[in-house]
Amino acid sequence: MSSEPLVLPVIDLEEVTRRIEGSEKRVEVLWQRGETLTFVARGREYRSEFHVNPSDEMSYVIRGEMKLHYLTPEGEEKIATIPQGSMNYTPAGVPHSPRFPPEAYIVVMERQRRPEEMDRFQWFCPGCGELLHEISFHVGDYSQDPVGQAYRRFWDDVDARTCAECGAVMPVE
Repeated sequence: MSSEPLVLPVIDLEEVTRRIEGSEKRVEVLWQRGETLTFVARGREYRSEFHVNPSDEMSYVIRGEMKLHYLTPEGEEKIATIPQGSMNYTPAGVPHSPRFPPEAYIVVMERQRRPEEMDRFQWFCPGCGELLHEISFHVGDYSQDPVGQAYRRFWDDVDARTCAECGAVMPVE
């Protein structure tokens, strides 16, 4: 048995947003223990990909508003608007793209990835709508900013941004 006392974390979300606001960071991990991953994210104005998460995801809008783009099973793009003080649930496997400005903040709660699970990031052609590029990898440590890493790899590769169907090139944002 552990002799350390049990201490349950209490997080001041306004303090976390102030820390992120005063830094270059876009994400602060609150905890990733057991099967739980929880972080605060600052908006990324350039976000255009769809994330396919192997776990369910819940988002709470601390400040601002989020437009959650998602794809239906039929491939139709829809948008759910989530105002400040509200939350949403996105089931595992649903391609989704949380879009919100840099002055907006959300808390995201999801399950940590199992060793065999892969996150997928998909971009679609702005010209014809076909799948342009997909990056898949295992998200082990969320504090390493896996979304930012996926974007850097995508933006740095002009072939990845060029559509094989129509030849359109997604511009760097």
